[in-house]
Amino acid sequence: MTFCLDASIIKPEKDKEIKNAIILLHGYGGDGNDISMLSLNWKRHLPNTIFVCPNGHERCVINPSGYQWFDLSNDDPEYILEQSIKAENKIDQFLGEIKKEFNFNNKRICLSGFSQGSMMSINLGLTSDEEYNCIVGFSGKIINQENLKSRKKVSTSTLLIHGDSDQVVSPNYLLEAKDFFMRNNIDVETHLIKDCDHHIPIEASSIALRYILKKFNNL
Repeated sequence: MTFCLDASIIKPEKDKEIKNAIILLHGYGGDGNDISMLSLNWKRHLPNTIFVCPNGHERCVINPSGYQWFDLSNDDPEYILEQSIKAENKIDQFLGEIKKEFNFNNKRICLSGFSQGSMMSINLGLTSDEEYNCIVGFSGKIINQENLKSRKKVSTSTLLIHGDSDQVVSPNYLLEAKDFFMRNNIDVETHLIKDCDHHIPIEASSIALRYILKKFNNL
């Protein structure tokens, strides 16, 4: 099947049944290959999981070799919200194609992402008609709390991880997101990684893996 987004797809070994999926959404200027590196360690512990790592639907304005989920060259909040919702719609279409191809429902899918990809995962995971298994966000934020609250349909359990020295997306956004989740009665776990800037260190990857294993094992 041809999907609406180009994607790196890492399948289990041939003798393993595909039971779950992790969707990995890259950050601004990255691509699916970048974030697929998380699967190198995770797949050993998740032998029945397929890892799906799509490229953004637009070439990145400041890095044409990479992709973006929404444009950041214009910092107007309304413009960013409008562009992010367009990206949501495209990713949602892609997720529908993945679910049809592999016969999944949302409960078998973890939405994860880094930076801009984390922002998209949060929005998608809370505005869907059916809860996803979980959301795992690295170094992200909520794009627009008022808008997300008005569109929220479900309360997908969420893990948020951030570096305390992040100069790109302030760690203050982790605290703001935690407050939003708690006020809206959504199960949330947060971790602030010491001496960590805007990347995913081994510690964060390990925390995320343990969380996903717990959530998949509860199915």
